[in-house]
Amino acid sequence: MTSSFILIGMFSSLVALMLSGAGLAFVLGAIAFLSTIFIWGPNALIVTTLNTFETMTSESLMAIPLYVLMASILQKSGIIEDLYEAMEKWFGNLHGGLAIGTVVICTIMAAMTGVVGAAVAAMGILALPSMLKRKYHPPLALGAICAGGTLGILIPPSVVTIVYAITAQISIGKMFIAGIIPGIILAASYSIYIYVRARLDPSIAPINEDMADIPLGEKLRALKTLILPFFVIISVLGSIYAGIATPTEAAAVGVFGAILSSAISGRLKVDQLSQAAADTLRVTAMILWITIGARAFISVFVATGGADSILSFVQDLEASRWVVLAAMMFILILLGLFLDEIGIILLCVPVFLPIVKLLGFDPLWFGVLFMITAQMAYITPPFGYTLFYLKGVLPDHIGIGQVYRGVIPFFLIQVVVLILFIMFPQIVTWLPELGSAQLQ
Repeated sequence: MTSSFILIGMFSSLVALMLSGAGLAFVLGAIAFLSTIFIWGPNALIVTTLNTFETMTSESLMAIPLYVLMASILQKSGIIEDLYEAMEKWFGNLHGGLAIGTVVICTIMAAMTGVVGAAVAAMGILALPSMLKRKYHPPLALGAICAGGTLGILIPPSVVTIVYAITAQISIGKMFIAGIIPGIILAASYSIYIYVRARLDPSIAPINEDMADIPLGEKLRALKTLILPFFVIISVLGSIYAGIATPTEAAAVGVFGAILSSAISGRLKVDQLSQAAADTLRVTAMILWITIGARAFISVFVATGGADSILSFVQDLEASRWVVLAAMMFILILLGLFLDEIGIILLCVPVFLPIVKLLGFDPLWFGVLFMITAQMAYITPPFGYTLFYLKGVLPDHIGIGQVYRGVIPFFLIQVVVLILFIMFPQIVTWLPELGSAQLQ
């Protein structure tokens, strides 16, 4: 039986089982398990066992439960509510100010937690009723929440970035640093779009007259709510960038900072810590099961000559390397309609990365492009994850159709920014190279 026949069978089975609604981790594991027995016999399962042991003992993966725990503690501490009140005072008297403030808070939350669902759910509960009360156009408000919430994929400390870096075997610290400037550019692009559109049509985002007379002193006092979030951000990213701690060690520092921030704010409770621990256990178990299944699947894929076949196919193509890159970006966005970003990374990165290196592209730069396509997939109708996160907190009079309309302009912004980073890779690579030069 030829390797091509085996590979076609594996991927056909993957698609069929995914369409059945089965969990990705168990689909990948089952295909790898049965393929191994069918091709090499039961004794070959020792390779799967060794892969599983290597995954469970990976020091790099230890960062994932720590960052998830940090995010969960911060989410339950009430710090986000304080941030939103401060942003209302500062941005409430601008055109589209509440939507811009929502993007700013999502950016801060991304730098604190790196978890998409937390930002979308929190802003859906806090920001959406406030914007609707101020007569904001619902699609604009919904689009700002969805797009802002996805910044947690790119801005460090991102769990998705950790999984990519481990899978691609590149520095987690460099990947973190590489995501900072692109994340800020995306957040600024969303804010500029909101402001310009609100200036052109003030009816879609009326100025909050109640916020026009707030004294400067009160606004400055409101900034004290930023102290604890920035303490957490600096403790994590500062320790990595300064070379004091590895990303895994910085995750432990972040957990300590989150607990300390909750205690200082007077909101640290035993039951909240218990809930945060349970959430962490659930999310970490999901990620590890997907990782184990994907590694088993990819090991069979590589052993049967799949990676070599794809590389040979790309080498024989006469298309430009930019066309190949565009095709990979399209595949990633398409897969994002059906799979979560962790599954896409573990499935595609081992396949795509040899192609990226063959074409002479920087894996670090490609990683940032990968994260942006993950953001695009998160807000792409009809199956984008953030759309369903937000749907759970929508008032009865707003349907999912308005969410779809709201995310389209922000999706187009992501496309433009993606093209910008493809045309000017130095935007992505400048800060990591600067950090490397300083450490040397």
